[in-house]
Amino acid sequence: MRTTTPAPPSSKSACWRRRRWATGRTRWARVPDRAEFRFYEELNDFLPTARRKVSFAHAFAGTPAVVDVVEALGVPHTEIDLILVDGASVGFDHRLRGGERVAVYPLFESLDIAPLVHLRPEPLREPRFILDVHLGRLARYIRLLGFDALYATDYEDAQIAARAAAESRIVLTRDKGLLKRGAVTRGYWLRQTAPRAQLAEVVAALDLRGKFKPFTRCMACNGALEVVAKEVVAERLPPQIREDFEEFGHCTGCEKVYWAGSHYDRMRELIAAL
Repeated sequence: MRTTTPAPPSSKSACWRRRRWATGRTRWARVPDRAEFRFYEELNDFLPTARRKVSFAHAFAGTPAVVDVVEALGVPHTEIDLILVDGASVGFDHRLRGGERVAVYPLFESLDIAPLVHLRPEPLREPRFILDVHLGRLARYIRLLGFDALYATDYEDAQIAARAAAESRIVLTRDKGLLKRGAVTRGYWLRQTAPRAQLAEVVAALDLRGKFKPFTRCMACNGALEVVAKEVVAERLPPQIREDFEEFGHCTGCEKVYWAGSHYDRMRELIAAL
């Protein structure tokens, strides 16, 4: 008896291959599509060593958005400014169908390719931050520079993402998963682990030099600092401080009192070194 091999299911983008069962019958099995990926500069920090600074093939099923594949490879969308698919600039929602060459770039000062679809939002005129629960010391340093930096030890990732979106804040974190949340549009993954090194990293990566307003924000609670007359806070001062200092500031939030003690010079040195 003569038999015929059934045709593969219809699909414009899928790759199908015949396979024989033990009974001799033929079935069609879908083979995952593949694209070639290349990540540039600091985006390689998110990749395993074997995939850094080289082109590599990656398989996927269906026609996923390019951002979903890129994040599956480990790179948060907040770190990306440009994606080229076969040389054309595309958005995060561009669908992959297999066979493409995908180049993924971080933020560059200039890149001579046009037209470009820049994927990062415009920089904030006044940068505001929200930090995850492991970055308390960094939060204090950022406030020292005069930037609005929210931090709490009980923030959940969902809270951080929602507040960042609602208040146009930049998320600072060591948690890559937090930056992959769809609500997060501005964020930065910290490579350094020591707080002072993290501060220098953030200042350089986000080009914050020239925007410092040191000693204008409370390092403890993030409230704004105001000059206050000595007589207003005199009863709250230690006797020696009351005798040695004439100029004071206080926080409009927690009412903590500040003066230029020995710590002041150390802080000025920290800022000057950035």
